[in-house]
Amino acid sequence: MRKFLTALIVIPLALLLVVFAAANRHFVTVSFDPFNSADPELSRQVPLFLLLILVAVLGVLAGGCAVWFGQRHWRRAARRHEADARSVRAELADLRASLAVSRPEPQRLPAPVGAGLYSPVGRDKQRATL
Repeated sequence: MRKFLTALIVIPLALLLVVFAAANRHFVTVSFDPFNSADPELSRQVPLFLLLILVAVLGVLAGGCAVWFGQRHWRRAARRHEADARSVRAELADLRASLAVSRPEPQRLPAPVGAGLYSPVGRDKQRATL
């Protein structure tokens, strides 16, 4: 099912990208010289669709990096809380183990023979001695 949904999304996007590339295949001049716009030294002729796709990819990468750097304090806090939880779990396990060792096994006294609820030695329903 997941492959079907992926194909349902990826195939139309790929077709849209191919149509976009075919419609915008003329060349544009990209200049990296801000001081000499009439005759730039650093310029390239690239297809328009390639320029737009590269700009979009760079924008996605820049946005991802900005979000990643912006959330670093949350990741740091999560690591610190995870370490605290791990140490508390270990301390709890140690305390439970020491409690189990230090607690004596409860001793049970055997029930007296012939001392049932209604026997002459026992008690009745109102807890009166017989």
